[in-house]
Amino acid sequence: MPAERRPNRGPSAAAENRAALIAAAREVFAGAGYDAPLSMVARAAGVGQGSLYRHFPDRVSLALAVFEDSVAELEALAARPGATLDDLLALITEQAIASTAFVAMVTVPPQPDERILELRERVAELLAARLPAAREAGRIRDGVTAGDLILAVGMLALLLSKVPAPERPATAERMWALLRRGVEP
Repeated sequence: MPAERRPNRGPSAAAENRAALIAAAREVFAGAGYDAPLSMVARAAGVGQGSLYRHFPDRVSLALAVFEDSVAELEALAARPGATLDDLLALITEQAIASTAFVAMVTVPPQPDERILELRERVAELLAARLPAAREAGRIRDGVTAGDLILAVGMLALLLSKVPAPERPATAERMWALLRRGVEP
């Protein structure tokens, strides 16, 4: 059910409106696909289309804001003492299960948007920082790189985008079981 449209509070509501649009985009794109009408996102956020376009001039900008939130969540997890590579991969997997609508945009675009590449690089840096401890713990074999893990995540995400939503968690678990055979010693 769409959110009720709130009265216009002007510039003082900008941050709240932006957050509502990002949350709505995550839900609308997950349910109706990446090509869902942006008016649907605005309605779900309880704002007008003018607010949507003030914050996000195009669909890619809105999708990138959703991804930025996901990367920030990964960075927060990585900043916690004791966070492991497995912890990061588990959260990335949860995000992939929830956000399959965006997979094609970020994994195989014909001409990748520079902003997408920057987000991907931030994730690769988080994974790379955890590789030495994972090797030392016997969880990852020598030679596996952050790029290899990004490739594995991309393969997982593409697979999940083709699987019905109720089957995604079990499929992700099976896929990681297979992938781990290639990366563990």
